[in-house]
Amino acid sequence: MSAISDKLKGNWNMVKGKLKQQYGELTDDDLAYAEGQEDELVGRIQKKTGQSKEEVKKFIDSI
Repeated sequence: MSAISDKLKGNWNMVKGKLKQQYGELTDDDLAYAEGQEDELVGRIQKKTGQSKEEVKKFIDSI
């Protein structure tokens, strides 16, 4: 998870925008991020989009 954690810390606004583009159903509440809560964030995205955790992580990593 450290690669995602590093990406989120450094580029959160860009990552958030890309996630909203990819998954239009996500709200700001779904994308509330606090350092150390990467698993919770991925879980919320997974639940809302129906994607697997691996698919969500892979998408974030590709940004």
